[in-house]
Amino acid sequence: MSKPTPISGFPEWLPSQRMIEQYVIDHIRRTFELYGFAPLETRAVEPLDQLLRKGETSKEVYVLRRLQAAEDGTEDDALGLHFDLTVPFARFVLENAGKLVFPFRRYQIQKVWRGERPQEGRYREFLQADIDIVDRDTLPPHYEAEIPLVIGDALGSLPIPPVRIQVNNRKVCEGFYRGIGLTDPEAALRAVDKLDKIGPEKVAALLMETAGADDKQAAACLRLAEISAPDASFADQVRALGVTDPLLDEGLDELVRVVEVAAEYAPGLCVADLKIARGLDYYTGTVYETQMVGYEKFGSICSGGRYDNLASAGSDRFPGVGISIGVTRMLGLLFGAGALSASRSVPTCVLVALPAEERRGECDRIAAALRRRGIATEVAPSAAKYGKQIRFAERRGIPFVWFPGGQGEADTVKDIRSGDQVEADAAAWSPPEADLRSTVLKGPDQQSQ
Repeated sequence: MSKPTPISGFPEWLPSQRMIEQYVIDHIRRTFELYGFAPLETRAVEPLDQLLRKGETSKEVYVLRRLQAAEDGTEDDALGLHFDLTVPFARFVLENAGKLVFPFRRYQIQKVWRGERPQEGRYREFLQADIDIVDRDTLPPHYEAEIPLVIGDALGSLPIPPVRIQVNNRKVCEGFYRGIGLTDPEAALRAVDKLDKIGPEKVAALLMETAGADDKQAAACLRLAEISAPDASFADQVRALGVTDPLLDEGLDELVRVVEVAAEYAPGLCVADLKIARGLDYYTGTVYETQMVGYEKFGSICSGGRYDNLASAGSDRFPGVGISIGVTRMLGLLFGAGALSASRSVPTCVLVALPAEERRGECDRIAAALRRRGIATEVAPSAAKYGKQIRFAERRGIPFVWFPGGQGEADTVKDIRSGDQVEADAAAWSPPEADLRSTVLKGPDQQSQ
């Protein structure tokens, strides 16, 4: 086999990085469950007409087909790999509404695929961790204020830089655009959503080209997008622009509630930022984008919002609100910066030294006794000199080496970091709690945070 060529955009972590990823996943999952979200996993594929009906995603969807055509010349229904977890979840709700209790709270931690250009922090295959709350017919707006609190708890206690959630409400933007006379508010939203990428001059030109804005209307849109505040004062700044519209007032009231609740329960977590729009068309209310402090140039690591019509069919309507953590995106940025590491490269806590090959059975029994008590243990691969076996443990970060005793001698266990060695019984000895499992460590740049 020739040396394989890597495929860009499909990350494969080293074992130590994968352990960090699993730690992060477990922590996020526990937090989601503390808030009452139930687990769910949906299939990897969806019908193309469902994937393509909302938002500007047609260039990103991977199409699924068999390598060989069917014998009768027909093909299966066109399928694509899902590009997010919200569209599959909406479909799941519609198919299983009779079996669910509403409001329904679910979390989903699963791979998704997008055919975009790979770059730092952006991948073609990546892991997302989603939460959504859906209800039948109507969804009270207080759930839009709850979502950021869950994310604040899920990310705030991880060994990562602080996060800040930027919030806006599409009703504010759409109502404002209508108030100044724009007839295509969705096109205006898509243009303003590119502000950080292309700058105000190009956004103004895009507003005139795609949304039918004139110079004054484009300038007004940019003035709205400049408003940002960590408290409810943003509402006064919007009203000072002199634009009136019922939808604008409704959106301001909802956004004030989100910001005030966050300020009460998690000061500093949220900031109202009226340039946040989100590119997917299915959002109808509050929208969220989350940045890690110090990594702002890479954009959002966690985003989502309110949707009223995504999960609807005929007279059945299930409005919802949700947010997604880009786990792979977040970790990829931190790994690239050397900001996270594992205390050891394997789960093993104890290496049982092998005095001689004929004593392997005895060593296996020691290892089994330790494992029964929840201590990750492996036996040395060969009966090399003890110095070589200790160096094997050191290279892998294993903190303890267990030495079986000879005839009439007790077993001993050595902390190879400090050199301390004590007599031990496999039925009773335990390592310090901090050494029982590999831990996640901050990089040098994060130690002061």
